[in-house]
Amino acid sequence: MSEHARPSHGRRQLLRFAGASLILSVTPLAGAAAKLPSILAVRIWPAADYTRVTLETDAPLKFSHFTVENPDRLVVDIEGVEFNSVLDSLARKLTTDDPNIKLLRAGRFKPGVVRLVMELKGKVNPQVFTLEPAGEYGRRLVLDVYPVNPPDPMMALLEGRKDGVEPLKNEQDFQIADKRPDESATKKPEKPIEAPEIQTSKKSGKPIVDRLVTITLDPGHGGEDPGAIGKAGTYEKTVTLEVARRLKARIDAEPNMRAVLTRDSDFFVPLQMRVQKARRIQSDLFLSIHADAWIKPDARGSSVFVLSEKGASSTQARLLAQKENQADLIGGVNLGSKDLFLARTLLDLSQTGTINDSLKLGKYLLGELGSINTLHKAHVEQAGFAVLKAPDIPSALIETAFISNPEEEARLNDDAYQEKLAGAIVRGIRQYFIKHPPGPKAKLALLG
Repeated sequence: MSEHARPSHGRRQLLRFAGASLILSVTPLAGAAAKLPSILAVRIWPAADYTRVTLETDAPLKFSHFTVENPDRLVVDIEGVEFNSVLDSLARKLTTDDPNIKLLRAGRFKPGVVRLVMELKGKVNPQVFTLEPAGEYGRRLVLDVYPVNPPDPMMALLEGRKDGVEPLKNEQDFQIADKRPDESATKKPEKPIEAPEIQTSKKSGKPIVDRLVTITLDPGHGGEDPGAIGKAGTYEKTVTLEVARRLKARIDAEPNMRAVLTRDSDFFVPLQMRVQKARRIQSDLFLSIHADAWIKPDARGSSVFVLSEKGASSTQARLLAQKENQADLIGGVNLGSKDLFLARTLLDLSQTGTINDSLKLGKYLLGELGSINTLHKAHVEQAGFAVLKAPDIPSALIETAFISNPEEEARLNDDAYQEKLAGAIVRGIRQYFIKHPPGPKAKLALLG
């Protein structure tokens, strides 16, 4: 190499510095490439109300989405991830009876981009959003598809589509019954299934309610939110739904009583939506069904809670309310949604009359639960449960038993014990209506 071809000492130093700078500038990118987000799990929660698809990831995702017509599809592009076996399993997780999704597939759209295509069974209002880590979950990308024409619980009641219940004749059935002649003298009363002494009014022999009353049953948790988990692996959300279904069947068999579930399958319902569902059909009572958990496995017994305006009645009640009120974080609420049910603030909670009625209801429920199980507390407790904040509906939260207690977990899984629970709750409802007959209903109106 000639003298002129050799780099000078200063130039050699400059080249070494530039090379080092190049290494420094490349190394972070190489490290980032090695740590691309991974899809850890996919879950699908189908329901008539809406279907939710959840992708759990170990890092934030960059994504975009759009809809396509003919046929109706939702398309989601996820950048910076590789197509893996978890995404490959997505299509197989879809059931043929999903009310909202016809087909679901994922594949490589282009290098570094995975495309999800959701073929829909009808027009939907999609919501695509992310959730920060909560409970046992990491970060989640959520795809919610709400049908443009969702099921209307009021129409279901009016048309009697649910469970073969006889249809209502008209809106007047939601109001105080007409004064009809007493038919008890000419018709032999049917033998009640249980507790005949409280099946009818002692004075007239008529059914304990003289107009149709509607009771909203709220099976706690659901979908992404399993609730408490017993030592044997029992999910609270499963037990609460089973008990609520049995309870609904018993209430529907009562004269002039009808029950509606806030969820009839395994999907998540936001706390405010549970309240709004009850208010929309002008419920006379609201009962939220749960199965308690505690840090000590020997904690046992049934409990009944109602709303408190002034703070919790015990430390345990306060901690339980905090845990239950976190359901929206675990189940996953789209905080950016403009949905009226989520955005609207509930009415003024200076609801002394409603809370007093709730305390009376809770007393009767607790008394009947005590006939089939140990009571954790012999009195109705109070705390700030979000799901009990309907300002105009007597509401109670029933902790059926401690799912964290292995013995009580086994009982909660037993069909016979679930029937006993349902029977005790129905007896408590009857006792409440005997002492506090329901008043006339206002003319039917949709409460948004």
